Amino acid sequence: MSPPTVADIGRHVDATLRVEDIPDFAGALNGIQVETASAITKIAAAVDARERTIRDTASAGANLLIVHHGLFWSGPQPLRGAYLRRVRLLLEHDIAVYSSHLPLDMHPELGNNALLARELGLTPETGFARYKTVDIGVAGRCDLATAELVARATRFARGHGHEVRTAGTVEGKVTRRWAVCTGAGAGQDTLREAIGAGVDTLIVGEGPHWTAIDAEEAGLTIIYAGHYATETLGVRALAAHVGDVFGLPWLFLDAPTGL
Repeated sequence: MSPPTVADIGRHVDATLRVEDIPDFAGALNGIQVETASAITKIAAAVDARERTIRDTASAGANLLIVHHGLFWSGPQPLRGAYLRRVRLLLEHDIAVYSSHLPLDMHPELGNNALLARELGLTPETGFARYKTVDIGVAGRCDLATAELVARATRFARGHGHEVRTAGTVEGKVTRRWAVCTGAGAGQDTLREAIGAGVDTLIVGEGPHWTAIDAEEAGLTIIYAGHYATETLGVRALAAHVGDVFGLPWLFLDAPTGL
């Protein structure tokens, strides 16, 4: 098999993740964000397209960087300062970038939410965290001491530089209905949805200060397992999938933010 082009990989991943069918935020720009005319020979995966991960991609000899958070979150901006450095590094080292946000979050096999649930020993049964026409997160039932679920989340998150925080009751509580929404998963809509669905434990990456208060008063436990940590799973799985399909080596570049 001859080495694939970034267009070959882009078409495959777009179809696998159903990119055209999934609504997303304007700055996501899912798909190929930076092209290269060179054949792809090695893949790097990272949560964020940032100067550090671009440099590490070049150092590793990879020429495709797969990320969850791409280059354009803040919208159009002038090519200067840190943003210019990112673009210059990509062009100087002939590195392509493929980014996937919500399509990767929600994928049933490669997605952050399904993979985090399985990492915690939970089996997804239904969707959760509705965004426009799709469910981004997952939910299900179990019979598990909430303290044990927190312990599992803690072991996972510490591997990516994050200390788990909780809101609401943990000790003495049993989790019977849970929901997962990775990243910035605790918000007004997700709390309202969780309470309405009878969820007693919500597992997220992070959330605003007020969510801890509302959760406690509603009898809901929130496990904040880290925005960065909870979104490492999807890009790793996607890079492994692409590597397997196209016969390419890959690596994950861990660059924790502490959040």
